[in-house]
Amino acid sequence: MKRCHLDKIASVTWRLGLHPNAVLGTQIPARAGTIVAARVLRAETVYDTLEDVHGRRVRLYPGDVIAGALGQRDALHGFSGRVPTQVSVGDQLQLLNAGGVLGTGAERHPALGEPFTVEVLGSILAFPGLDRSDGRPARVEDGALEHLPLPATCPPVLALVGTSMDSGKTTAASVIISELTRRGLSVAAGKLTGVSLRRDILAMADCGAAPVSLFTDFGVVTTTPHNAVESGRALLAHLADSDPDVIVLEMGDGLLGTYGVHSLLEDAAFRAKLTAITLCAVDPVGAWGATQLMEQRYGLRPTAVTGPVTDTPVGRGYCQEQLGLSAANALGQAGELIGALLPSLGFESGEPHSIVEADRGAKTAATPEPIGAAHPVGMA
Repeated sequence: MKRCHLDKIASVTWRLGLHPNAVLGTQIPARAGTIVAARVLRAETVYDTLEDVHGRRVRLYPGDVIAGALGQRDALHGFSGRVPTQVSVGDQLQLLNAGGVLGTGAERHPALGEPFTVEVLGSILAFPGLDRSDGRPARVEDGALEHLPLPATCPPVLALVGTSMDSGKTTAASVIISELTRRGLSVAAGKLTGVSLRRDILAMADCGAAPVSLFTDFGVVTTTPHNAVESGRALLAHLADSDPDVIVLEMGDGLLGTYGVHSLLEDAAFRAKLTAITLCAVDPVGAWGATQLMEQRYGLRPTAVTGPVTDTPVGRGYCQEQLGLSAANALGQAGELIGALLPSLGFESGEPHSIVEADRGAKTAATPEPIGAAHPVGMA
């Protein structure tokens, strides 16, 4: 064991409460979630920051010692890499995302250049007992919240599903949360799939959501088809336990990505809790394909469409006339978007502050039936 000062601590580790003065070990389990200390080897001019445990983006410099976690990433618009098959002190890994996920195999990106290369200094040790000589490699799952079972009944749940990364999901979620809270409703929000980064749920919190949660809170660095259902159920149960008026859930990545969105939608227990779906699409082809896919595979139909496809009247007109869906731009037509969603969530459309909770029991009794409650998978 040796001691090491951590210059920057990545947000992927935030639930562990790591101290800057860390104790390192030489045994480094090559599995997702292992916490390691690593030294930045060279400067970068693009994609050159790390999200710290406070949600700040801090600049990285050569020589900085950071705390991150082993993990994988399959990014359409970023660096992709995998967990190495073995890790030793002195090995070189790459920073796969700003949340502090470390892996190997990342290639140069045309827009981002080379990823940060880091030298592994050791695993960061945790001391669960009183014996300070008996440390073990810390893991992201050490700080996981309790996995509660899905409740029999949930508040209305709005899910945002995208055709791909960068299709406007977080922007739409933030606008929707703002509009709901202005109408006097309490909103809990979370991100179900993707790679560890707290930026999106912090944006939701800035718009009035409380509590907010991320799959990392349940011990997952990167969601996959194998772990997304378990963490997704736990996240939804956690948010429902806070008893909000509405739950807003973002499904990171796209319907056809590798982060497990399809696994969640295939899960009958999870799907049964969905009350409304907002589809975020980049273009008309994506809007059409996503609508077809959701209807045929999962028996689900979007309640509204937003995203870049709704930036112009042409895209909105296609979604309305050809797909028969409400379409509104989240940034330019927030009122229209929330107006299309409120009835599906069991509330009347109205101006901000027009929805007043007179009786909680009466409102709960009026909660609409989830759209995924009785639809089989594989209808096509």
